[in-house]
Amino acid sequence: MFAFVVGLILGSLMMVGVGFYGPCLILVSLLGMNPLAGFPIMMAACAFLMPAGAVRFIRARRYDLPAALGLTLGGLPGVLIAAFIVKSLPLTWLRWLVVVVVFCAAVQMLLATRRNTQDAGPLPSTR
Repeated sequence: MFAFVVGLILGSLMMVGVGFYGPCLILVSLLGMNPLAGFPIMMAACAFLMPAGAVRFIRARRYDLPAALGLTLGGLPGVLIAAFIVKSLPLTWLRWLVVVVVFCAAVQMLLATRRNTQDAGPLPSTR
């Protein structure tokens, strides 16, 4: 039940720009599961999540078509790289790689938030 609830939270965070795979792999590892068993969980969760989440953006035409095509075309060699190179990495290396990527993404988001807060200026007075 805990993993289900955390999965729902990660899925909702994905809709605001936080990745799903890295945090989910960390969750699976922390729960004591074999990370190899986590990959089908991550793939299935995103297979159900992405179409449902994309409908609203497609209807509102709030997406960047060149970026979407670039990600789609980049995903093709990405799958091959994952299938043949990442699959053969030792799991310890893969876990640390995911932790480093998640940490870097978190730092970038915090720095971007700090920049946006400074650009906005001080909050208006309530007096």
